[in-house]
Amino acid sequence: MTTAELVAVVLLLAMAAYACGGGADFGAGFWDLTAGDADQGSTPRAAIDDAMAPVWEANNVWLVFVLVITWTGFPALFEAVMSTAWIPVSLAALGIVLRGAAFAIGKPTRQAVRRRRLTLIFGLASVVTPFLLAAVLGGVASGRIPTGNAAGDPVTSWLNPTSVLFGVLALVGAAFIGGVFLAADVRRFGEVDLQRYFERRAATSAGVLLVTALVGLLVLHEDAPTLLDGLQRGWGLLFAVVATVGLVVTGVLEHLGRIKGTRLTAIVAVASLVLAWGFAQNPYLLPKTLTVAQGAGDPDTLRWLVIVTVVAVVLVGPALALLYRLDLTDRLTPDDDEDLMQAQASRGD
Repeated sequence: MTTAELVAVVLLLAMAAYACGGGADFGAGFWDLTAGDADQGSTPRAAIDDAMAPVWEANNVWLVFVLVITWTGFPALFEAVMSTAWIPVSLAALGIVLRGAAFAIGKPTRQAVRRRRLTLIFGLASVVTPFLLAAVLGGVASGRIPTGNAAGDPVTSWLNPTSVLFGVLALVGAAFIGGVFLAADVRRFGEVDLQRYFERRAATSAGVLLVTALVGLLVLHEDAPTLLDGLQRGWGLLFAVVATVGLVVTGVLEHLGRIKGTRLTAIVAVASLVLAWGFAQNPYLLPKTLTVAQGAGDPDTLRWLVIVTVVAVVLVGPALALLYRLDLTDRLTPDDDEDLMQAQASRGD
């Protein structure tokens, strides 16, 4: 394996990590948006606030990591994507900012009208942002983003059948992993009804995601045959099979209410979807126009990037692991957490 290939694998792993961590956050926002009116949705929204508060900002680390690796490791790829697909990239960045601001400001807000508005912004941004980010990847996968500065069409590069497919997969996948995480989170507090509430949504999302992926094969056959060919062989096929198995197992367990270990199986399913796409596209960064070797930066830069990545993993990895561990063991919430959830739930109007 060359240094460029190693950096490409690291980039793909960082994207998979963001799909899981950031996807769970976006999924929570989706369920917040669809929870119903103020009275009906107060209890699940309180649970969502409680689950997201300790870790929601930390998952953006993976997105920053993706941008830095792309910019320094594969500058030709970065230039092509950012200059051609600048519309969805800009809108996604705006969505991330609005989503974060709405969550941070809305959580302590006591005024009912203002809180509803912020909740709506948070939910809509949680839906639009993953769709836009994935639509960009769809443009890459379908060969609509060529090399060069603004060389592709700024509209059709992300509004096309493959991009729409990728966007829907990202949105449903986020709803799936978000539902799984929320079901496991409320289980800690003995909220049986609320746990079943999220289990049903996670199981339904698993089914919708599986059907969407199967229908998507027809879309790829017509719109991105190179990617479909890669999914039928080698590592692309392997990860596609793993993603399918992980999705089915998680959906069945959620349906049966046996959710122990479903966080892991959901992570395997979502991460494998990303890895299947990446390896199916190998050896291209931009199909048919730019390979990993052609798009790689200066060899010295790549070597230093590998070193910096190792240092970052050593420094940041344990900190993130500790954060997730403290959150999962309920050490980042106040002792009166149940009372807090009840108080949040009572804020109906």
